[in-house]
Amino acid sequence: MKRILLPTDFSQNSWNAISYALQLFKDQTCTFTLLNTYTPIIYQLESAQLSAAQFGLQDAMKEVSENGLEQLKNRIEKEFNNPKHIIAYSSAFNTLTEEINALNDGNVMDMIIMGTQGASGVKEILFGSNTIHVINKAKCPVLAVPNDYEFEPPHEILFPSDYLISFNKKQLGSIISIAKQFQARVNVLHISTRPELTSIQKYNQEQLKTHFKETTHLFHNVRNNYIPEAIAEFQQKSRINLLVMINNKHSFFENLFFKSNIKHIGFHLNVPFLVIPSNL
Repeated sequence: MKRILLPTDFSQNSWNAISYALQLFKDQTCTFTLLNTYTPIIYQLESAQLSAAQFGLQDAMKEVSENGLEQLKNRIEKEFNNPKHIIAYSSAFNTLTEEINALNDGNVMDMIIMGTQGASGVKEILFGSNTIHVINKAKCPVLAVPNDYEFEPPHEILFPSDYLISFNKKQLGSIISIAKQFQARVNVLHISTRPELTSIQKYNQEQLKTHFKETTHLFHNVRNNYIPEAIAEFQQKSRINLLVMINNKHSFFENLFFKSNIKHIGFHLNVPFLVIPSNL
């Protein structure tokens, strides 16, 4: 049974991600846990001990959170009504990232699926701050679903790689599982500025071939000095339904999504984005 965590702030974007998750795993037995976190603003700003007045505010926020989760659970069961799915929920007095850290330590989820933006999302930015923090801290795969994205089966998966890390079965498990479920093709894209792979890159590429031997896949090599442009062009040309990357520190993933290129790639990222931690 898969265990999927669905963070929600009750925004349309978070509902869109929940809807995507329920359709992605509609044929699999899953437990989906809706998670809403809350902290009084004074507590967030000052990290102060709660006064009596703040305790009253906390109680009110807890009630709003639990009522919202109950309504969301009822909506899911009414609109999707899938006997394979168990819907649970959790309301926590905590920040989202700290609560997810605690859940990571308890090993209670296999994947996190959330929207790219929260209730106050800005369209020009690729990810909201919560999503960035979750991607960087999570110890399981995180699937970020763009605002307004309508579900379509992920038949074409794009997996860019610089071949600078070794790959293991656990890291690639999510990709292989989704590919087999939807009879999808995995497009491994190497974007280079040099004509030849190093010996390490060749070895890691061979590792990928071994891992993907029972999965339909193609290897692509593109010469381009500008990685965001190469990914965007391939994505549009090949009608990609899912973008997957391994979050490896000091690789082009970090440079691409969390440094100067973030605004540029943001205009092109219009498909769900699965991020896999490198230390799986």
